[in-house]
Amino acid sequence: MTPEMEQPDALHRRLLATWGDAPGLWGFLTTIDHKKIAARYVLTAVAVLFLTGMLAIDMRLQLSQPNMIRLGPQGYNEAFALHGSSMLFLVSVPVMEAMGIWLVPLMLGQRNLAFPRLTAFSYWLYLGGVLMLWVPHALGVTPDLGWFEYPPLSGPAYSPGHRADIWAQMITFSEVAALAASVNMAATIIKLRPPGMTLAKMPLFLWAMLIASLMTIFALPSVMLVTSMLISDRLVNTHFFTAVGGGDALLFQHLFWFFGHPEVYIIFVPALGFVSAIVETFSRRTIFGYTPMVLSMLGIAVLAFGLWVHHMFAVGLPRLGNSFYTAASMAIALPAGLQIFCWIATIWDGRPRYATPLLWVLGFIATFVIGGLSGVMTASAPLDLQLTDTYFVVAHLHYVLVGGAMFPLFGAFCYWYPKATGRMMSERWGVVSFALIVFGFNLGFFPMHLLGLEGMPRRIYTYDEAMGWGTLNLIATIGSAISAVGGMVFVANAFFSLKRGAPAGADPWGGSTLEWATSSPPPVHNFDHVPVVDSIAPLWSEGGERPVMTGLASDSRELLVTTAIEAKPLYRQHSPKPSIWPLIAAIATSVLFVGSIFTPWALVWGAVPVAIALAIWFWPQRPRATEGPLRKRGS
Repeated sequence: MTPEMEQPDALHRRLLATWGDAPGLWGFLTTIDHKKIAARYVLTAVAVLFLTGMLAIDMRLQLSQPNMIRLGPQGYNEAFALHGSSMLFLVSVPVMEAMGIWLVPLMLGQRNLAFPRLTAFSYWLYLGGVLMLWVPHALGVTPDLGWFEYPPLSGPAYSPGHRADIWAQMITFSEVAALAASVNMAATIIKLRPPGMTLAKMPLFLWAMLIASLMTIFALPSVMLVTSMLISDRLVNTHFFTAVGGGDALLFQHLFWFFGHPEVYIIFVPALGFVSAIVETFSRRTIFGYTPMVLSMLGIAVLAFGLWVHHMFAVGLPRLGNSFYTAASMAIALPAGLQIFCWIATIWDGRPRYATPLLWVLGFIATFVIGGLSGVMTASAPLDLQLTDTYFVVAHLHYVLVGGAMFPLFGAFCYWYPKATGRMMSERWGVVSFALIVFGFNLGFFPMHLLGLEGMPRRIYTYDEAMGWGTLNLIATIGSAISAVGGMVFVANAFFSLKRGAPAGADPWGGSTLEWATSSPPPVHNFDHVPVVDSIAPLWSEGGERPVMTGLASDSRELLVTTAIEAKPLYRQHSPKPSIWPLIAAIATSVLFVGSIFTPWALVWGAVPVAIALAIWFWPQRPRATEGPLRKRGS
């Protein structure tokens, strides 16, 4: 019986059986369901966020008063390195990718990502990166040179032992995982869009994830290369960064920041997609200036690769070069500002409903504008020479990354929580957590601008009372504590709403994109039929029965592949079944990475189990033949 001949209930039950996982532990280890893997990403990132938040409170307590002895210099350096490395590499980028892994197939009306086993592989490697950093910390071998590990301090002469190696291989773990996820999402968005969803009709969130994925693909090889060169210097006595052997320590900074500054926008661009989706839904109108919004995101992506040297204004580069990167650093504020004006215009011209997700958007706009203004200030080479190693830059960094990325993430979590769980979060406690976090954040980090202008250096673990920094540091510590309380309220709200929240229904917010067309939470296969769309906001523009594509098999896993530009149906693609081999391949890869810290022979012998695992993983299998053409059904 062909799928279009089956009764809807029978078809739904058959799809549940076809796309479901095995029960018990085996199903947990072998699942390739994008929703389950994304949930694991989020829960792991939240756990790391909690740990790094405690480190941040510890550092703030150390600096809250002059001459504190809570943390010594070594303990402070370790806390600083662990906090920065975890937040940048193990929280910010992975949690944005997790949102994409969860949402992209749902927004496309598809049943999974293009390469489901690669999704599982990326998570297991990400988990390996978390363990790579935090298990040595538990054993007392914590990296202690910041989240950037500049040579020559990280070279063999000044950093004996394996602290720097652990940091470098943590980077390798997390970046290979990020590359796997980004390739997967880019391929899915380009080739698995539903019929009718041309490039000009893609939701802005999909544009944001596509652009961020392409940025990741181009940026991450740079940091993987530089950390591999650092390990080579330390393990086999090469001299890439050792001046005595003809190397150049500044080469490390160039390669690191060629990744490091695009990474800020790899985190920021998905947040733009969150904000656009929330603003559109709660303003009850399509986004103002769709084409300029897409072009501005593309402009941000291009410019992000041309201004990395503004992190290096103080290293003695030629003044002409500094002037060029000053101009580029200021220019990137223009497309970001265009996005803000389009959001404001959308809210102004719509019928805004000020629920918690939109409150987070408003908090983001206000906070990010402050971070953007301080960014324009530090983009000026003469001023940056005075501010670069002060707490002014610490304030700017957190206003951009927390205010510019985490606030939209909180709003996105509130927005899509009912879709993921079938329950609504408490609006009352949502407003309380919003107020505590935003107020505490600004109370905690705005004084750091003043501390920087007063000359307080970064990365110092204590200071004398005569410097006069005690009052502002105490205010900053109080603000950080208030923000931490707000975070705990937010998590408690999410936890208790799982059972006590009001039932959500399929579309509680009245959203316009396809993820709201399926049940809450979605079934394992997401949709019984692939929908057909004819506008940017398909759920607002199509009345009556929505058209769908029929013809995909119900007794084997299939995805609909469409053309890259016009999204015209091409063929049915077999989608692989759950497998243990992504986990085995991740374990083999982890053994190779960890072993290479101690001996170069690990690269040789460790490649053998990796090759075996990948060969079995990709061993060709003849998919079950299916019958029936693809057809469009409905008005």
